[in-house]
Amino acid sequence: MSTLSQRVLDVLGVDDPWERPRPAVGRQDVVWAVSIAALGLLSLELVRSGGGLEHTDAPVWSQWLVVVSGAALLVGRRRWPLVVAILAAAHMFVSGVAMPEVMGQLPSQIVYFVAILSGVSWARDRRAMTIVVGAILLFMFAWLSWQFALGSAVQEWYDDLGEGEQEGFFPAIPAAIALTMLINAVYFGGAVVGGVVAWRSARQRDHLAGQAATIARQAERLREQAVMDERLRIARELHDVVAHHVSAMGIQAGAARRVLDRDPDAARSALAHVEEASRDAVTQMRRLLGTLREGEQAAAEARTTEAGVGDLPRLVADASRDGLAVTLDVVETHPDAASRVPRGVGLAVYRTVQEALTNVRRHSTADTVSVVVRVDEAHATPYAEVEVVDNGRPRRGTSGSGLGQLGIRERAATHDGQVDIGPRVTGGYRVRVRYPLGAAS
Repeated sequence: MSTLSQRVLDVLGVDDPWERPRPAVGRQDVVWAVSIAALGLLSLELVRSGGGLEHTDAPVWSQWLVVVSGAALLVGRRRWPLVVAILAAAHMFVSGVAMPEVMGQLPSQIVYFVAILSGVSWARDRRAMTIVVGAILLFMFAWLSWQFALGSAVQEWYDDLGEGEQEGFFPAIPAAIALTMLINAVYFGGAVVGGVVAWRSARQRDHLAGQAATIARQAERLREQAVMDERLRIARELHDVVAHHVSAMGIQAGAARRVLDRDPDAARSALAHVEEASRDAVTQMRRLLGTLREGEQAAAEARTTEAGVGDLPRLVADASRDGLAVTLDVVETHPDAASRVPRGVGLAVYRTVQEALTNVRRHSTADTVSVVVRVDEAHATPYAEVEVVDNGRPRRGTSGSGLGQLGIRERAATHDGQVDIGPRVTGGYRVRVRYPLGAAS
């Protein structure tokens, strides 16, 4: 018995720490109450016109007052659910004793049902709700039981006088009262069960909303961490690029110093290379500072890379061993144009292809991938462009976090690149990034 009681208390949420938010009285509450009042008055007058209120001696205005006051309780059903439930029970008892034909109208029954349901559904203190609703139900069934006992006594008196005629299995008056008790058991039980279901559904929605907010915050932190990691990686790689230029400047300056007296032309050429390398280094450093301006400091990790356009064949070959048919085409407007791509841009092209192929393997049904690198030095604004196109569609259950594409966009922004990522109209997926060469060269 104790186990059953505990289960009932758990279902009612008596020991649950969650409290349902209590909304203020809103327009929907007023509209709901006015609608029920209008329906109740219309129903009352229709019943009166049909002769259904001939045994009600109360004035018409008092009948209207009963209908309107009952509907008015619904205005505060969400704000003060237990108070409304108590008032509705009192209203039901008083009107049931004074004007039972008015109380029995369908709109009034809807009012009492909704009031009890709202008391169970919206009560914040679940222990108080259990006590209040339990007391209401106990009182109502005590009242019905008293009517049943009274009806049985009346039936016996009628039977003793020989004026009672039984047509069914049960005496007429007790049968009517027993049927009323059965209907009320379903009525009040339905209100309680409906309120519990509504309360538990609201609790579940609130918990799901909290979990969604937590996931969103975690995703945002992961996004920020991914941005920071990508910026840190860009900083390391650009450091290598700038270090290369600085080393070249030192070598060219030393050569110029040695031949300055013997071969002025060679010295001027070496100094020109120093000037070019210094400008390139300054440009790369400015890009680095612009990209990392809003980033936070992070611990550096020892890692260098020398990858570029020339390393793409090996990358494509490695990807082909995973079951993909990957092709690589390098389109150049001038011979060896790809080899003249600045190291920073070449590394960005390599990383773009690497990330795109990784996404294809993890998240796509594609079996064919085309990698095209275009280096156009004859264009008005020279550029290096990389395009990775596959023939697949997203694989179910493998949706990624989007951090890989975020890294591609961050890297492209470092070099003022233009990014076009998304599905194609003809099918498949495309990753295309164009890097300008003017500033880097």
